[in-house]
Amino acid sequence: MSDGGGPIALQAAEVAAGDVGPVGIAERVAELDVLRGVALFGVFLMNMIGLCSAGIMSTDAQLFALPTAALDRVVTEIGFWLFSDKANSLFAFLFGMGFYLQMQRAEARGADFARIYKRRLTVLLLFGLFHLYFIWTWDVLHLYAMAGFALLALRRVDTRTLLIGGILLTLFDWRIPQELLESAGLAEWHGFSSTYSEAAVLARQQVSAAGDYFGTVRAMASYTLLDYVLSGSLAGWFVYALGRFMLGAWVGRNGWLQHAQRHLPGFRRVMFIALPAGLLLAGFARIVEFGQRDAQLSPWDHWEIVERAVHAVSAPLLATGYVCAVVVALHTHRGRKLLAPFAYAGRMALSNYVAQSFVYALLLFGIGPGLALAGKIGSSVATLIVIVAYAAQVVLSRWWLARFRFGPLEWAWRGLTYGAWPRLRISPALS
Repeated sequence: MSDGGGPIALQAAEVAAGDVGPVGIAERVAELDVLRGVALFGVFLMNMIGLCSAGIMSTDAQLFALPTAALDRVVTEIGFWLFSDKANSLFAFLFGMGFYLQMQRAEARGADFARIYKRRLTVLLLFGLFHLYFIWTWDVLHLYAMAGFALLALRRVDTRTLLIGGILLTLFDWRIPQELLESAGLAEWHGFSSTYSEAAVLARQQVSAAGDYFGTVRAMASYTLLDYVLSGSLAGWFVYALGRFMLGAWVGRNGWLQHAQRHLPGFRRVMFIALPAGLLLAGFARIVEFGQRDAQLSPWDHWEIVERAVHAVSAPLLATGYVCAVVVALHTHRGRKLLAPFAYAGRMALSNYVAQSFVYALLLFGIGPGLALAGKIGSSVATLIVIVAYAAQVVLSRWWLARFRFGPLEWAWRGLTYGAWPRLRISPALS
């Protein structure tokens, strides 16, 4: 599972039975649209850097031979420092926030929130499983659906429990289940330790370069089974997501983002603490991890324990700093102008998230029109591609939303959830 995490905070929607209308402009929380768009960019970037890194579709030797190798190393470290576990933390937080908003609005209308939400999650799970096996091996839609059912079961817990439980689960290291299996000697038995070997990478490259779609699907499905399911990582990521969902729901209960103007002084205070502290701690964790890699220390060396502990704290702390910084900036003229484009991508984040999968496929795989650039480009080129591709998504999203009420996948999700297809095109009377 990649750093990408989750793709959307479920958009606040009318969930009364039979009501499939979109959220009205007056009901939308502008901060959530922008935050969702910012998180979408971070997820896109880290997925691309991760997929271009050694062990998935590229080998160390191939990447070291690139003329951009030195720059790639710098770009990778900066990317991990600023975005790794921060973008997906923000996405998961927004999912929990969106969950609370939907529940609040549904109950205000007297709707059966649990029934509708279970259907939404079931559709999301089916979307995610298809996406996982046939399009993008690091999908998180299925994970968000599974953790969403757990969040639904916790919806009546008191606010204190939601906060404390969310913090504890957020600090949980998703790698622990895998390491427990390794400690029990099960890693070699299942074979998931070999999924990152040079031979495994070259085999995936070969079948991809040959343009064999179903062969590539089988190869990536094997990778997912070994590295994600049998390794225990699925359980770790489930806990990881649920903790962040709970914190998002906790913030939703307190109404801070829904009434950001009223709470702006608090956002500023938290920003001035969380942003610099998060940057410093995340930077320290990267330096320690970098030193370990170069020194080839034992995996259970005490410095790794330090790095992982610092990272567990710094990632959600820095993500909190980003949230506060975006909220504060949106209440300034210059900040609104700078951040406004992110809202277009954020309003149709599900569609944009899945569309990003085809960008990965086009660049790194050799199927159909694919360029099969795996092992031929590093993180510096990948970063430039992400910037250009994301800018194109913003432009296309703006064009689409000027004509349609939902993104295409958001529309399909809503129709399958309610069993009735909502009107897609915007009519003059509704604009």
